[in-house]
Amino acid sequence: MLVALDGTVLLVAQPGLQRDLGASLAQVQWTSTGYLLAVASLLVVAGRLGDRYGHGRLLFAGVLGFGAASAGIALAPSIGWVIGLRAAQGVFGALLQPATLALLRMTYPADRLGTPVAVRTSAIAVAAGAGPLLGGVLVAHLGWRSVFWINAPLALLIAALTLVVRAPAPPSPARSERLDLIGTTVLTAMLVVLVHTLAGVPAHGWTAAPTLLGLVAVVGLAVVLVRHERRIAYPVVPPVVARSVPVTASMAILLAGSAGLFGALFTATFYLQDVLRLDPLASGLRVLPLTALMVLGAPAAGRALRRYGPRSTATAGIALLALGIAELSRLGPDSSWTATGLTFAVMGTGFATVMVTATGTVVGDAPPGYAGVVSGLKQTAMNIGPTLGIALAASATGPSAHGSPATTATAFAPAMGLALLVLAGCAALGLLPASLLPRHASAPARA
Repeated sequence: MLVALDGTVLLVAQPGLQRDLGASLAQVQWTSTGYLLAVASLLVVAGRLGDRYGHGRLLFAGVLGFGAASAGIALAPSIGWVIGLRAAQGVFGALLQPATLALLRMTYPADRLGTPVAVRTSAIAVAAGAGPLLGGVLVAHLGWRSVFWINAPLALLIAALTLVVRAPAPPSPARSERLDLIGTTVLTAMLVVLVHTLAGVPAHGWTAAPTLLGLVAVVGLAVVLVRHERRIAYPVVPPVVARSVPVTASMAILLAGSAGLFGALFTATFYLQDVLRLDPLASGLRVLPLTALMVLGAPAAGRALRRYGPRSTATAGIALLALGIAELSRLGPDSSWTATGLTFAVMGTGFATVMVTATGTVVGDAPPGYAGVVSGLKQTAMNIGPTLGIALAASATGPSAHGSPATTATAFAPAMGLALLVLAGCAALGLLPASLLPRHASAPARA
């Protein structure tokens, strides 16, 4: 909740931050990009460190560092300090996120993970939905720095709880393995280049030289990483994890689903605010059913997971998500609040189901001693997916998304419809890995 809240309130604070520090638009964008690069590139490594040294320790260090970096941003004298401290926030955010999932895995047996994962999903949805409202109140009355001050006491409270509550110790296999520094460096570089390349697609396009060079570099680094990992005794991603079909299938589902959802939200938000001329509050109210159904749908998804198993539940969630995104492509100036709300509700229900099922499966199937690295892989997919989705949306809408304020709904509608259909197809790709999930929720535990 702390991390999700921080990300959403930042969006509200950025205009005031830009004015107060005299920053350019590109510098303000780097307050988000710098964080994303740091967190996405280090999640797997952080999970590996947690497996070796203890997830309670990683959570304690991560949350304290996250709170300290937030307080530093609140005191920052210039935009350069904000960008640097946001990158530091990303480093500490990478430490704490895999630890939370890994601790759940070590506390609950695989066949009982549905409920805690559903609670976690609902909590994230509440934080993400409340962020813009809380951020708007804080910025309006106390200024943009207040949205970073609120993290400090929350971080101290969580750190205190990690000292009071005894965390289960990781099983022995991973604790005896050394961390491969060369593989870690190559993996980190590959993820940095991938995220930076995808983040640049809205500005450059898919066929521009920076994008093509970045993708070629990603492929080259991936080849180097695979060859190196095969030759050493203790690879960054252990073979037992890489060969786990439920783990890899769940990550593919999360990648496809998050790309479809966040790309659709990017497109719909632009349409609501810049085409229909709705203010941020009115736009947020239109999208509110998505957040509400994520909160309400997560517990229901947990029950469905236990009753019908991962394969059927994930398939239903992906189908609902893809259907909702495709239905959103029919959005028009005359669309009623009811029709728009129902569409976002279907998307929220589908994504909550996907999140609970894939997260419960990927973490529940983690081999003993490797819950951290599996959690890091899951969080990496959840960071790369939205970046990919926004890149697809921006490229599909083309010049329409970057036109003048005079752009009309009639001119934008065809491009928006195409973008949403592409994103619906991207989400539907998750049906393929969903067919590889186990039929029954208890299958990983029995195995």
